[in-house]
Amino acid sequence: MQPSDSLPPAYFDQVYAANADPWHFETSNYEHAKYAATLAALPRQHFDCGLEIGCSIGVLTALLAPRCHQLLAVDVSAAALQTARQRLAAAPQVLLRQMALPHHFPRGDFDLVVLSEVGYFWCEADLALAAQRMVAALRPAGVLLLVHWTPLVSDFPLTGDAVHRHFLQYAGPGGVLRHLVAQREATYRLDVLERAVQQS
Repeated sequence: MQPSDSLPPAYFDQVYAANADPWHFETSNYEHAKYAATLAALPRQHFDCGLEIGCSIGVLTALLAPRCHQLLAVDVSAAALQTARQRLAAAPQVLLRQMALPHHFPRGDFDLVVLSEVGYFWCEADLALAAQRMVAALRPAGVLLLVHWTPLVSDFPLTGDAVHRHFLQYAGPGGVLRHLVAQREATYRLDVLERAVQQS
């Protein structure tokens, strides 16, 4: 039985209090291979303004930073952001902010939004609100990149597959997104979508 509510900020406070790198982002060969696949899936080399949701300790953020003129990276955990700030100290184009999505959401629009290993922490209602806000924040031809672990985790409200299926609804007939990349590995999936350009 999966929980019906989004995981609260206190959950992440406890996780980072127990381990500064609880998901082994710095050391895991699995994570490093997934990061390489994530970067390779981006359809462009450079983006003007990126948003990374759930940046944690900033390992992926540091890899995305050279690809973005500006990059806003947000996370709910103050402890994780403290580590990320140390890691990104030499990257002035990166702004790190503590923020609990989806009820708070950054202002502005973006030509890259990255949601990596975050969506399954939300319940269905919060995922729907987050997806709505992310899609609305995409500029025309903006890119939405999704990467999530797919096996069931009993603590999490949703599975990675459920998260991606929700976003893919926006890429159906007449949808506002186009599906560019669909990649499935043994334990994760990666999808890239692009905001459709309005025809004048």
